[in-house]
Amino acid sequence: MKGVSVPAVVGMPSPLFLWRFKAILFLLWGFCCCKIGWDSVMRMSADLRDLFLYEAFLYYNPLLLVALMIWLWGVNLWVFAQSSVNYVKVFDLAQTHLSHREIWRSAAWLTLIVPTSMTAYLYLYSHGEVSLAASQPVLLYAILLIVLLSPFDMFYLSSRFYFLRTMLRIILPLQAITFPDFFLADIFTSMSKVFSDLERSVCRMVNRQVATIAWFEADSVCGSHSIAIPLVLVLPYLWRFFQCLRQYKDTKEKSCLLNALKYSTAVPVIFLSALKYHVFPEQWASFYRPLWLVSGVINSLYSFYWDIKRDWDLSILTRIFMFKSPSTWTNLLYGRSWVYYWLLGSNLVLRCTWTYKLSSHLRHNYITVFTITALEMLRRFQWVFFRVENEWNKMTAKQNFEMSSDMPSEADRLLESNSHTV
Repeated sequence: MKGVSVPAVVGMPSPLFLWRFKAILFLLWGFCCCKIGWDSVMRMSADLRDLFLYEAFLYYNPLLLVALMIWLWGVNLWVFAQSSVNYVKVFDLAQTHLSHREIWRSAAWLTLIVPTSMTAYLYLYSHGEVSLAASQPVLLYAILLIVLLSPFDMFYLSSRFYFLRTMLRIILPLQAITFPDFFLADIFTSMSKVFSDLERSVCRMVNRQVATIAWFEADSVCGSHSIAIPLVLVLPYLWRFFQCLRQYKDTKEKSCLLNALKYSTAVPVIFLSALKYHVFPEQWASFYRPLWLVSGVINSLYSFYWDIKRDWDLSILTRIFMFKSPSTWTNLLYGRSWVYYWLLGSNLVLRCTWTYKLSSHLRHNYITVFTITALEMLRRFQWVFFRVENEWNKMTAKQNFEMSSDMPSEADRLLESNSHTV
């Protein structure tokens, strides 16, 4: 009604205040988890402390790395939304696709749940509740699997279906390979260590080795000498290898075969490393270890060359730094030569760590392997920017060429006109 004033909402906190409040709660939660976890570990005897800390780390570190990858993917989407790169068209996403905020929300929940379960596992075991402690990782894995496969319209059903469908296309490349197919398969190659640790964790749960030290024996079903470790490590590279062969079948481009050769160079690195546990030490030191080192160098340099020459094509990369609204990032990155030197140097160094990441016989130092795997996630994170931009540049160039070829020339218009006189 006219003349009636609507009372303003009083007492509603501002979005900035809510964000700060959530950040404070997050820090307090992190401090409590660290404090309870540390006290629980220190209650254990010295001879069992490292073993159970390693076991707990093995169950939960792959999920923490998945959470890190989701956080970084949200950053990727945020940068794409600020720039002129239309990632929605590149990935052929629906209008209901997840925004970077929803991606971050999912990563935040995973970041909260995983350390909480890990803290409960350490606390319950240190206080003698072994059966309850053993149920914590099993319960966590079961809940995450149910959420991922749930057919109900909850927890972003359309996005989960898109992800699962793409995974099925990767595992069974029986159709033409699209950009999302090989893009996600490339990301999976950086997560081969994650898949390997997930396999070992599930193996222990199935064989009821959770919260025991039987799994630590090298010759046990899920021990460090298991043949399943190299088999799972090599799976992402085999998926990508068969994708390249499928692309060659469809396009007859020789570059697809060269790309398949690149992924095949990871196979000797993985299996030569695994041979250390199945041959005599003298044979390993004199014959197999030199072959492993040579195969690692070939794989690293070949992959580095392909990143720079094929995946990125740095000669035309400009749009990723052209934000719609000028900001500090724009002024810091756009047109700066040091950005490209950083990309080349960091990509080369982190590519060389693949030998460590893919080699099962170097996994005794789990903190080092976790750090190297996290750095590989960061390398893939910056790879995403330029790989998606390069694809967008190709799409716009093709679209402009098709538009120019469809437009009639001046001579054609004159010949088709009936109003001119000779």
